[in-house]
Amino acid sequence: MFDPVFIAQQALNGLSEAAVFFLLASGLTLVFGLMRIVNMAHGAFYIVGAYVGVVISALTGNLLVALIAAAATVAVLALIVELGLLRWVRGQELPEVLLTIGVAFVISDVCLWIFGGNPENLSSTAMPSGGFPIGSASFPWFKVLVMGVAVVIGVALAIVQNKTRIGAIVRAGVDDREIISAMGINIRWVFTGMFVVGAALAAVGGVLGSGTESILPTGGNEVLLKALVVIIVGGLGSVSGAAVGAVLIGLIDVFAKVWIPELSYFTIFLPMALVLVIRPTGLFGKKA
Repeated sequence: MFDPVFIAQQALNGLSEAAVFFLLASGLTLVFGLMRIVNMAHGAFYIVGAYVGVVISALTGNLLVALIAAAATVAVLALIVELGLLRWVRGQELPEVLLTIGVAFVISDVCLWIFGGNPENLSSTAMPSGGFPIGSASFPWFKVLVMGVAVVIGVALAIVQNKTRIGAIVRAGVDDREIISAMGINIRWVFTGMFVVGAALAAVGGVLGSGTESILPTGGNEVLLKALVVIIVGGLGSVSGAAVGAVLIGLIDVFAKVWIPELSYFTIFLPMALVLVIRPTGLFGKKA
């Protein structure tokens, strides 16, 4: 079980799982960390994106088309949720939580009604075939692609957040909304845009995640919990923190399932508990 080849295989599996966690958590950390919106429907956006990806990949056999369709569909859904529901309770934490929980349940029931309760996966015709050898086994090229997409999106997010005017406006709007509004910038629409972008990232993660694990209408709760663990460990509002947290949780999750499956959930939540005790803001987080 401690064979170097086996360790390498599991480490790569952990990194590919971390890539999906990052895509989900990066959108959540933008919404939760920067905008202070407690979006408990984020996991449901992941599931909707996954199902759209499954359907479109089966129809077209094209992964890029499936990703674009999923991101666009979930972006529209998120826009409706933000403008039609969340905007009316902005800044009220308990109503936001209850409202987004309700949205998550509704989305789960609609997915169950449309797609049924059977597990679904991304069409194999839309995924790269084969892989590169690791010992007597091989590591799929699709998982390499997933990691590559996560790296590209992570770099793009870091640049936008730290090096562009949009990123500066969002950070300033979080710190002093009144001043930004006095400068003639409609910060409400900026925040709406960030909410939509975060949901679209969850959809991308859902499509890619459905290529490695089966999806169910009720699967949004589990992925949401893991995403919350990732951003709490990494730090709210930090893209680099989400990346580091995703890698840690991804590796821990994979190795725990292999070595101590009966304690796999314990090993995920233990790091979160330790971080909350030692550094409540997370590894890369800052005080609000």
